[in-house]
Amino acid sequence: MPAPALMFDWLTPDEWRAVALSLRVSFWAMALSLPFGVLVAYALARWSFWGKQALNGIVHLPLILPPVVTGYILLLSFGRKGPVGQVLHDWFGIVLAFRWTGAALAAAVMAFPLMVRAIRLAIEAVDPKLEEAAATLGAPRAMVFATVTLPLIMPGILAGAVLAFAKAMGEFGATITFVANIPGQTQTLPSAIYSFLQVPGDAAEAQAMRLVLVAIAIAMAALILSEWVGRAVARRISGT
Repeated sequence: MPAPALMFDWLTPDEWRAVALSLRVSFWAMALSLPFGVLVAYALARWSFWGKQALNGIVHLPLILPPVVTGYILLLSFGRKGPVGQVLHDWFGIVLAFRWTGAALAAAVMAFPLMVRAIRLAIEAVDPKLEEAAATLGAPRAMVFATVTLPLIMPGILAGAVLAFAKAMGEFGATITFVANIPGQTQTLPSAIYSFLQVPGDAAEAQAMRLVLVAIAIAMAALILSEWVGRAVARRISGT
């Protein structure tokens, strides 16, 4: 049998669905939260406004709260009868609870603090005088950010994106509370591993171990890619 067939036969269809769903959830959790992460990180690093400390606390709250609590809050807020979930359902026909889209939301919420922190550190490392110099030449604030700040903080953005992706891949507590553990619909990689571990027998343990190895391989690939892209961006910025 050809090598690619052996590779695909290594996991069962249900296991592949869990892996594919985790990749899908993690990608959208990272991609959709990235613009908000950059905006919030910039606001916390550069702006002075009333409620700044409150915003900082809210952003980092998922790191402190038990994931199950975060998932329950999401269920109360974005469930069919929740204040936000009811509006989304009645006005736009969007349902998040017990759907893969809800898993993406839960993963994004849990990963958001790590993303914001990495980007904020990158912004704080940029000398404000560089931005001020561009502003004195008449460049609008948006142009200053796009041409001066953004290229300099790009390694931090990439680091934040990878951290968010990795966190989303490993998210379990908030996800299973908000969207349950429905095979083929909301069962992500960690949920599938948990399910297999609840079944006695060597076969279930072998299934769990296969998914653990897949999770490790995906995480390592993401870190290696992040390191390579980060170095490439740094070389481009420095002109070497």
